[in-house]
Amino acid sequence: MTNVATVSKNKRARVFEREQLLKDFKLAWESRHASLMGRKEVFMGKAKFGIFGDGKELAQLAMAKYFKEGDFRAGYYRDQTFMFAIGQLTIKEYFAQLYAHTSVEAEPASAGRLMNGHFATRSLHEDGSWKDLTAMKNSSADISPTAGQMPKLLGLAYASKLYRENPGLKELVQFSKNGDEVAWGTIGNASTSEGMFFEAVNAAGVLQVPMVISIWDDAYGISVPNEYHTTKGSISEILKGLQRNDDQKGYEIFVVKGWDYEALDRAYENASRIAREEHVPVMIHVVEMTQPQGHSTSGSHERYKSKERLEWEKEYDCLVQFRKFLLDNGHASTEELDQIEQEAKAFAKKEKEAAWVAFSGEIKKELKEAIQLIRSSAANSRQQNALVTLADDLAKAINPIRKDVISTVRKAIWLMRHDADEVKEAIKNWYAQQKELNEERYSSHLYSQSDFASEKIESVSVQYEDDAPLVDGREVLQACFDQLLENDPRFLAFGEDVGKIGDVNQAFAGLQAKHGELRVTDTGIREVTIIGQGIGTALRGLRPMAEIQYLDYIHYALMTLSDDLACLHYRTKGGQKAPLIVRTRGHRLEGVWHAGSPIGMLLHSLRGMLICVPRNMTQAAGMYNTLMQSDEPALVIECLNGYRLKEKMPANVGEFRVPLGQPETIREGKDLTVVTYGSMCRIVEDAAQELSAMGIEIEIIDVQTLLPFDVDHKIVESIKKTSRVLFADEDVPGGASAYMMQKVVEEQGAYFHLDSEPATIAAKAHRPAYSSDGDYFSKPSVDDVVEKVYAMMHEVDPLSFPKF
Repeated sequence: MTNVATVSKNKRARVFEREQLLKDFKLAWESRHASLMGRKEVFMGKAKFGIFGDGKELAQLAMAKYFKEGDFRAGYYRDQTFMFAIGQLTIKEYFAQLYAHTSVEAEPASAGRLMNGHFATRSLHEDGSWKDLTAMKNSSADISPTAGQMPKLLGLAYASKLYRENPGLKELVQFSKNGDEVAWGTIGNASTSEGMFFEAVNAAGVLQVPMVISIWDDAYGISVPNEYHTTKGSISEILKGLQRNDDQKGYEIFVVKGWDYEALDRAYENASRIAREEHVPVMIHVVEMTQPQGHSTSGSHERYKSKERLEWEKEYDCLVQFRKFLLDNGHASTEELDQIEQEAKAFAKKEKEAAWVAFSGEIKKELKEAIQLIRSSAANSRQQNALVTLADDLAKAINPIRKDVISTVRKAIWLMRHDADEVKEAIKNWYAQQKELNEERYSSHLYSQSDFASEKIESVSVQYEDDAPLVDGREVLQACFDQLLENDPRFLAFGEDVGKIGDVNQAFAGLQAKHGELRVTDTGIREVTIIGQGIGTALRGLRPMAEIQYLDYIHYALMTLSDDLACLHYRTKGGQKAPLIVRTRGHRLEGVWHAGSPIGMLLHSLRGMLICVPRNMTQAAGMYNTLMQSDEPALVIECLNGYRLKEKMPANVGEFRVPLGQPETIREGKDLTVVTYGSMCRIVEDAAQELSAMGIEIEIIDVQTLLPFDVDHKIVESIKKTSRVLFADEDVPGGASAYMMQKVVEEQGAYFHLDSEPATIAAKAHRPAYSSDGDYFSKPSVDDVVEKVYAMMHEVDPLSFPKF
């Protein structure tokens, strides 16, 4: 093995075909002109914002040469040249994203939902089924947060390890060819300061996965130079300890200059071979890169770079040096290269203009229709002059966007509020049609729309033998997981302490020994990359369960869950999916960091995921069985104090399926409805016994899942009977209880049927104090529920229920 290698020209120059060299030169200049033109489009008001990949072209061309079908990319927003080079992005599509064209055909990465420079390939057919990923060059969907691409990069590479080493996966030929696929990651030098980078790098070294990380180093992070970002000013210098040697596994690390075509080609050839054949992670630190237009359209780099630095960047611009290389080695003449540059510029301009015509043409059509409808309505309206003015102003709009059209139409309808229906009927119908279209353009695909959506999974009732044994709740889960591992080779579980000891609550006890370490796996203490491991493997056709040991620790991973997993299906408009199951445990226990119920936080940040809150382990098992049939990502929060409680062992433990979005009435009552979930179900059930002795019969509804929530509006039917409702949970005040109230009182119209003010009961605003006393005085107790319900009934009938 070698030490960290600085790759440069050796005595024997590499042999390149002239045709390939000139093709690379042309593509590099097409990409450069796309960057230059993109900046101008923003300044002309035709696009909102721009961030470009100029200065990074040569390294990306080198990387693209060794990127094969089946490989995956997890990169960031400066990788346009690479995407052009692998044939997964056209310049027309690039500008369609800059303009935010909402057509999947025009802009397949995100259908206009993402800022320019966010790349993705479409892994799914229109019906949501998988394509043959081994026959494609794949890019996972980009996200903006710095280093946010690193966790899933680990998972994408880990999938190759699993496909190579697990014989049970050999038949999944549409996802892998013997694990030969490499996961290629790119990141800017400044972003390597992020914890996500270090966590992913360490985990990849531990796991020994086929991952190539390219660090594009242009010496700055916006205005801040490297010496403020990185010890010694060099990420490869401080990571030398990761370099593998004859005795220790680790990384292969290369340092190469971003303007040296030969050295770049050599580095990427070696990296591809090492990662693909040996399953060793590789890091390529590409130094001496430039950024000719600065960070983005939000400012100029002349503000913070010295005159000397700017002069150096002009000389060592990779395209300037590439031209020099071609001339010095006799590969082309000056006239030939000038001609290629001109052709590249003309081609980029032609594609840009075609993208603009396609984008603006749709809006102009809608604008024309709106103007005609407003003017037509104006002829018979009391507000004729005002309507004509609206139409005239809209007709004068320069580079109109859809908002201009729709906002004007809405104002026109407001003006006609006193007119007869026939006057405004045509424009109102048009507006209604546009609302449907815009719902599809901007708000569809938050959840699966395929036949594998959770709401379409048929439920299967739990069954028990007459002599069903009473067992610890964790044994029900253990039996369920054993069945999943036995029946579906795609299923695997990993997390802290999941493997050898079978998780801290023993639901996987003995399953690693039975099914192997690749199926039930221990990880380090690294929540972010546990989730990333799950996202990446799910993107590659596996069915991972990633465990976060306690719900309190999910904060470490919340950014990745929210910014990457939860919005993946939405931001690709159904182009990608990652049906990851995140398993954790929370609610009742003791202490500030082991009794978490931050449900409101999760509900607000994880739209796009399912959130399941089972009251016991049987319900949890049924939800896992359902989720394994679905193609949506989910978070399942088991009750932390329920693993040792006794439950009957189901006869069909691996088959019964709990329907998601369907609440269950677990106690009938006539006086008041209590809506709750999770560990609070037992608290409320105990309170019901106390209240019954006082003459109050409450109906208890376990919502079972918070996302989705009561899709058939069953809860309001209970309220019609009781005329009163209490929402109970152990989140902070205004958290999940407020969410449930809004869903029932507002969305389901329960306010029509209430004879008493709807109420909530929640935990204190602080985290729970330690010990049983801390729990009692911090979270809702049986006594609290009794007094809250009784007070509500006292208001109704003070004679029957006098104050305590």
